[in-house]
Amino acid sequence: MRLTDFRELLYAEFGTLRGDTLMRDHRLADYGVTGDQAIESGVDPRDVWRALCSEFDVPRSRW
Repeated sequence: MRLTDFRELLYAEFGTLRGDTLMRDHRLADYGVTGDQAIESGVDPRDVWRALCSEFDVPRSRW
């Protein structure tokens, strides 16, 4: 997934402010780092998106 597509999904689901805050401050259980750190270390944005969706109970139809 392209990073621009990831950001579009993130902002549509959580809003710009909350989405940025989640990426910066929320530690993903599957990775032990924040979303920003996971992407910077090479994790595919799609996998970060799925982890966020799972942790915040986003309906699977929007994953």
